[in-house]
Formats: sequence, structure tokens, C-alpha cells
Amino acid sequence: MATASSLLCEDQFLCPICLDVFTDPVTIPCGHNFCKNCITEHWGSNVHNQCPVCKKDFCSRPELHINTFISGMTDKFKQTLKEASRSEQQQQADQGEVLCDVCTETKLKALKSCLVCLTSYCETHLEPHHRITGLKRHKLIDPVENLEDRMYKKHCRLLKMCVCQ
Repeated sequence: MATASSLLCEDQFLCPICLDVFTDPVTIPCGHNFCKNCITEHWGSNVHNQCPVCKKDFCSRPELHINTFISGMTDKFKQTLKEASRSEQQQQADQGEVLCDVCTETKLKALKSCLVCLTSYCETHLEPHHRITGLKRHKLIDPVENLEDRMYKKHCRLLKMCVCQ
């Protein structure tokens, strides 16, 4: 018997308006599903309260309620996508890539190393260096393994780059 995840495909979780995974999915009386914001904006910009998929007209705008079943399924689907992405990054890291020094459970592939923090960061843990003013001044380089051991402390540079006079 097929597993539940093999029976589900991404198309089942996409809003026909925004073509992205449902956010706050709602079902309208004709049975079609949309993101709550997408159908609200669609009906707000059109004279008729019509289903964008089957074109069924509604005399008055139907009241929208979150479809809890689809909401739960899309949450699980998003989690599966996130886990698959982490697994892929872990496989890349296993193939000799530099790992993030901050990750605690599954070590992800490092995107950059910081010469000030002497730490290598994955995409998630690198984000503060792009957002926080003080961290924006830090010198980021391509990921380097064992960065602290490879630094020439006097000039705060990698040993292979430092030439003293």
C-alpha cells in the first residue's frame, strides 16, 4: 500500500489564484479552495462574486471560514518540504562542505564564515549578519572549516592571506 506522502502532490496544495501553497485556505460553496486573502482580494476587485475556477456566480458574497482540514494538510506539506530541504542541505554538507557552527540538531551547509565571530553560518543563522546594524560591519567570507585555528590573530586575517612586514 502506498504511503500517505506518496499520494499527495504539490499541486493539491496550491491556491489557483496566487499559485503558491495555501495560506489560511477557505472553501467556497462550489467546493473550490483558495487562500483567504486571495479570494477576498479577487472578489474585492470584481463586480460579481464569482468562483475564479468554475465561474459559478453567487448572489451574495459567501461567508468565508478557514478549511481546517486543508490547513492541517498544508502545514504538514510545508513541514515535509522544509525537512526535504534540510535533508538535501545535509547531504551536500556530508559531501565535504563546511557545516554551520550554530546548528544544534541537523548541521546544515554553511554559506559564509565571519572573520569577527570566527564562526560559519547556514542561511538561517547568517540572517542576523544581514539585518542587525552592528553585525553588518563584520567581514564575511566563503565558508572555511576550523576558522579559529586558521586565523592570524595579529591582523585578524586568514593565514593564507596574511603577509607581515
